[in-house]
Amino acid sequence: MKKLKIAIIGCGSISHGSHTPHYIANENTEIIYFCDIIPERADKFVAEFGCGKAVYDHHEILNDPELDAVSVCTHNDSHASIAINFMKAGKDVLCEKPPARTLTEALEMQKVAHETGRTLNIGVCNRFGTAVNMIKDMIDRGDLGNVYHVYASFRAHRSIPGLGGDFTTKAISGGGALIDWGVHYLDLVQYCCGEPKALTVTGEAFCKLGKDIPNYIYEGMWARDSAKDDGIYDVDDSVTGIIRTTGPVISFFGAWAQNIGFSETYIDFMGDKAGIRLNYGGDFTYFYVEDSALMFDKPDFEANDFYKAEIDSFINCIMTGEKNQANIDYVIETSKIMQAVYDSSEQHREIKIEG
Repeated sequence: MKKLKIAIIGCGSISHGSHTPHYIANENTEIIYFCDIIPERADKFVAEFGCGKAVYDHHEILNDPELDAVSVCTHNDSHASIAINFMKAGKDVLCEKPPARTLTEALEMQKVAHETGRTLNIGVCNRFGTAVNMIKDMIDRGDLGNVYHVYASFRAHRSIPGLGGDFTTKAISGGGALIDWGVHYLDLVQYCCGEPKALTVTGEAFCKLGKDIPNYIYEGMWARDSAKDDGIYDVDDSVTGIIRTTGPVISFFGAWAQNIGFSETYIDFMGDKAGIRLNYGGDFTYFYVEDSALMFDKPDFEANDFYKAEIDSFINCIMTGEKNQANIDYVIETSKIMQAVYDSSEQHREIKIEG
């Protein structure tokens, strides 16, 4: 069988560790292009992985008839334009999270996917994780009863993705802690709880600790290559909110940076029969009642590589035409919620989500 020809668009850390190795390992795919606007990055990928051709402008390969699909691993500000360009050129797309900077851009991506009939998956990798799918199965079976409230905490002490770079500039990223970290937590909750529709959203996003870049004291920094000490910091370094849905109420508190010296990254699913605490990216504990006693259980399981599962499932979608759980039609609800949180914070009022 002919192998699917793949292009990696954006040669940064996410494509290096989470996309490229799994396409190489998949027997049904072959990477034929590495593309980055910084030439040395694309050149480095070709040399390191021993495959593909380096290109520096994605427009050069749009109309290559050999190319079947792409992974878009660029900064948020180019997700929509690049994904749309490739779909209109007849290619299937896996785009890293978030789908785009704004809901308007994400809706346009969804519209083009429908018009062209191409697969558009979003990199919400947690939907493919072993623990997450075990929890989803338990909720679907009714093990927790009625799940009425879910709380998500994605909090770090004082960390930062660069200082005044691509992650901290709203015009590029679309936001901060919510759109970078919170997207995973909120989307995970949506998936486990059966994709409930958001009804109203109240949120506040804070830009407090990182905005004074020269005097910002931090514990850890990632995305150092985008750091610009005299650059812009106009995104949320912490955020909180409450979402009423057709299913559970969802509340959350997230922070890249806070003056509390603990990292708290977990999700609590609270049902009227039982509850679950998921340690984000790890194991979970199930709390229940049995024989008039309060019990808890920490299931023992072998965790999978959910990035590999994500890539393999994307390839299967291309080959079969099936729609998987990362399709834009499911993930768009998370974009609606995040946009409403930012709108609510800016307007200092509750936002009603239509449709």
